[in-house]
Amino acid sequence: MLKALPEPTAYPRTTDNNGKLRTTPLNDWTEGFYPGSLWYIYENNKQNTWKQEAIRWTEALEPLKKQKGHHDIGFLIYCSFGNAYRLTKKEEYKQIIIEAANSLCTRFSPKTGCIKSWNYRKSWNGKDEWFYPVIIDNMMNLEFFSWASKASGDDRFRKMAISHADKTMLHHFRDDYSCYHVVSYDTITGMPHKKQTHQGAADESAWARGQAWALYGFTMMYRETGKPDYLNHAKHIASFIMNHPNMPVDKIPYWDFDAPGIPNVPRDASAAAIMASALIELSQLDKSTEAKSYLDFAEQQIRSLTSPDYLAAKGTNCNFALMHSTGHFPGKSEVDVPLSYADYYYVEALMRLRNQLKNKSL
Repeated sequence: MLKALPEPTAYPRTTDNNGKLRTTPLNDWTEGFYPGSLWYIYENNKQNTWKQEAIRWTEALEPLKKQKGHHDIGFLIYCSFGNAYRLTKKEEYKQIIIEAANSLCTRFSPKTGCIKSWNYRKSWNGKDEWFYPVIIDNMMNLEFFSWASKASGDDRFRKMAISHADKTMLHHFRDDYSCYHVVSYDTITGMPHKKQTHQGAADESAWARGQAWALYGFTMMYRETGKPDYLNHAKHIASFIMNHPNMPVDKIPYWDFDAPGIPNVPRDASAAAIMASALIELSQLDKSTEAKSYLDFAEQQIRSLTSPDYLAAKGTNCNFALMHSTGHFPGKSEVDVPLSYADYYYVEALMRLRNQLKNKSL
């Protein structure tokens, strides 16, 4: 990929309909994943070449610290500069992350208690009106806020993260612990007025990547806060995923657990990678007898992702690692393609599994 894209001006995202590499400039939500992957590779082998490339691709994202137009600043800055600071402790990176967290703060409303995701008031089908849309993906910003709170000493970030997690736990989930994709809040009452699953098969369906974001988010929030409610919630989400009758034998979910036409529908390797990474962490945090089942399931997912069914041969797949991810099926966008975030969470899951096995052997 570095040979295909020698300069950090266009960031790899996926492939187009003709199988050609599709990149994005600094105007999307995915640019942080590629430099984040480079940092993980450097962490794994400590070769200076990887470090220098990770620095180049990360530092080119610095202008995004002022981004206030959408909520994905956590993906953009924490996956890149967050890993950069963790591995280098460079003070400049720390200040960039804190400034970005302050930018994201502008999207938090005390009335709703949540970070606003999107600015537009019409759904993509043009029929549904949203006042204050919050998507389940937004849980992934809360690690960014938690870090910023500790790094800066500013408790605002921690309080916002807890408020957002609590509101999401209260309003985003159904009785079976599956989650909606979008909850729109009324800006006057602060209460939900519409619940939908916009990138899923139907409003009441379980969109696979949405369940993955939820699992990862609440597992991480338990790590950051120690609040038992978050651990309990993460375990319920894990149970829903692991025991779902439509989970395939290889543990790589269909793009939606309720998609019409199962089993003849696309898979989502990105959802599997996110789930696996989260389940490995959950297995470390949970002290009950269920912990081993989380690790075992994650290992099955990683073995499947590392098989020829999902892991591309070198020099193919436009140099992405994983095949068979699904971005937005209803929108006919990025269906059965590689995705930069699938690779990022796959590499993260590999790193976490390696560290887990290493700790067991000590």
